Amino acid sequence: MSIEVNNETGFDVDEAEFAALARFVLDTLHVHPQSELSILFVDTQAMSELHQQWMDEPGPTDVLSFPMDELRPGRDGEVTPPGTLGDVVLCPEVAVEQAKVAGHSTVEELLLLTTHGILHLLGYDHAEPEEEKEMFGLQRKLLLTFLAGR
Repeated sequence: MSIEVNNETGFDVDEAEFAALARFVLDTLHVHPQSELSILFVDTQAMSELHQQWMDEPGPTDVLSFPMDELRPGRDGEVTPPGTLGDVVLCPEVAVEQAKVAGHSTVEELLLLTTHGILHLLGYDHAEPEEEKEMFGLQRKLLLTFLAGR
């Protein structure tokens, strides 16, 4: 599995931990071990620009996902074909504020957002109530299992 983590901010990020989380999520969801994923941490200026360009919304957001090969999770123990999942872009400055509101650490918020972004790359969405229930339930299960094993 090729997981590239880049930090373009002054925020201290344990890149190995985010790569380990991504590897755990992708392995659990039976994504081919030769697939590729990029995780990028950016500042509010860069995130605002991406948010405006791709979502036509002003200001920074917490996470954006940019799928490439539209891979989906493997089913019934079958692994997906190899491919490029795409990019997960995170904004630590936004995550800091969200973590305060949620009552947990910024790292936990960023790990949650990373999991969320990867699920979007794999085709999960939360536009409809049933989709939200499925995606957020899986997101929670994946993150708690990963954190328990750290």
